Amino acid sequence: MAGKVLVIGSSGQIGTELVEALRALKGNENVIASDIREPQIEQTGPFEILDILNKVQLLEIVEKYNIKEIYLLAALLSATAEKNPAFGWDLNMNSLFNVLDLAKEKIIDKIFWPSSIAVFGPTTPQQNTPQYTIMEPTTVYGISKQAGERWCEYYFNKYDVDVRSIRYPGLIGYKSLPGGGTTDYAVDIFHKALKKESLECFLSEDTTLPMMYMSDAIKATIGIMEANGPSIKIRSSYNIAGVSFSPKEITHEIQKSIPDFNITYKPDYRQEIADSWPQSIDDNHAKLDWNWSPDYDLTKLSNTMLENLKLALPQEK
Repeated sequence: MAGKVLVIGSSGQIGTELVEALRALKGNENVIASDIREPQIEQTGPFEILDILNKVQLLEIVEKYNIKEIYLLAALLSATAEKNPAFGWDLNMNSLFNVLDLAKEKIIDKIFWPSSIAVFGPTTPQQNTPQYTIMEPTTVYGISKQAGERWCEYYFNKYDVDVRSIRYPGLIGYKSLPGGGTTDYAVDIFHKALKKESLECFLSEDTTLPMMYMSDAIKATIGIMEANGPSIKIRSSYNIAGVSFSPKEITHEIQKSIPDFNITYKPDYRQEIADSWPQSIDDNHAKLDWNWSPDYDLTKLSNTMLENLKLALPQEK
């Protein structure tokens, strides 16, 4: 019986689309979706309720399905974790240890664990941020991701655990709502525009951040996992880049299709988080090591979001 894939946090913004892509690649029954709550969308394959902090429950599911690969997406994101730092640290770190230990004990073979641009901080070079640079994160989320990177590398070096990681920028997709991140405005803005509502943006108009269309994020995630082991030379986490833009720039792009769309700006606590992050990312290591390349620029991203959300919200046409 061949090993199967478990996606933990499958109902989130990334998980929703990753499960769909993995099932298309590997077959519905070979990809087990799991989350702490029942899914909101109909499943085409197996689904399990899982509290990732429950090691016994995790092992039961792994053994039940003969899981050999785990994609660990469960996390408390940047803005949400700032409101509950202790739980953010507990969830983000202990979920990783629970999965790393399964690989250390040779129960599973391979792990994907996402890091984030939140590992960087105000002392990091903000333009074309290098793979190797100063990292002094100022958020619980960033601190947990930086620590996680170090543990991933440690488990690879000490226990030969095949763990792979990429640093996600802000992610934009139409199939699910975002889950408490600092870049969430860039998803909400499309919903508001199509509903002919104005957006009060929680970041200032010139706050440029690295972003990525969800299809590119899924492409990178599956790409690094499918790559040959020797080509993965970085076992902490890889920089990947899509497109960088500000609220003002994405608004201008949307107004090409919806001229009446209006945006106002009222920066809140998330502005300080955003100001500590890079504005653009150097991802040459990912390009050289495992042939990473994005497909979406700002115009293609904007047009694709509007087209797909129009289909999802037919009454808003």
